Amino acid sequence: MSGGTRGRLPLNEANGGGRFPGFDVVGQSKHWDDVTTSVVLARLGMPPDIRFFSAAEEATASALCDQLLGQRQEPRVPVVNMIDARLAENQTDGWHYEGMAPDRQAWRDSLAGLNQDARQSGHVFAQTPWPGQSAILQAVLDLGSHQWHGMNASRVWSLWTRYACTAFYSHPWAWEEIGFAGPAYPRGYKNPGVDKLEPFEVADAKPDQDPLRRGES
Repeated sequence: MSGGTRGRLPLNEANGGGRFPGFDVVGQSKHWDDVTTSVVLARLGMPPDIRFFSAAEEATASALCDQLLGQRQEPRVPVVNMIDARLAENQTDGWHYEGMAPDRQAWRDSLAGLNQDARQSGHVFAQTPWPGQSAILQAVLDLGSHQWHGMNASRVWSLWTRYACTAFYSHPWAWEEIGFAGPAYPRGYKNPGVDKLEPFEVADAKPDQDPLRRGES
């Protein structure tokens, strides 16, 4: 392993996928410009401290994001720390849905809603077993545009997934999982097209395997 992975298994191998065996995105950093390298490699350092969420909210948000992203074991991309940093600095997408609170308050309200739903079974959301958490979230998703704790359920779902996916897919560990070699500038790509690989890319070792089934027990 290169020094950039800090001695850890690539995320795709550690989580049992192994779709791109031996692929190490940090090994491509010598082809990136200095500013990009600095930004990307900083994401491999210590996750930022939690500043926005309370301890209870952090636990709820962690359980939520683990469900949304199928992160059931270590190593985990520190998604909640990254979301928290955005909210602490009010780095939103620059808009929010009409009739819904701004993102910072919407996150607090929606995490409280998950705990209210979970308490019907005697636990807070973070302490609810994985299948129970999944059922609660499925119920929110199934509501569509109907109301959930005074909020449009589909817009709450959009809030969660927008922040979670932005954080997850900005991290080099996630790039390893999908075989993404990182920023194209300044090297560029010369073999565009379906299944056309660059010399530095690794072929999918399990093209017929559904990655969404990975987290099933």
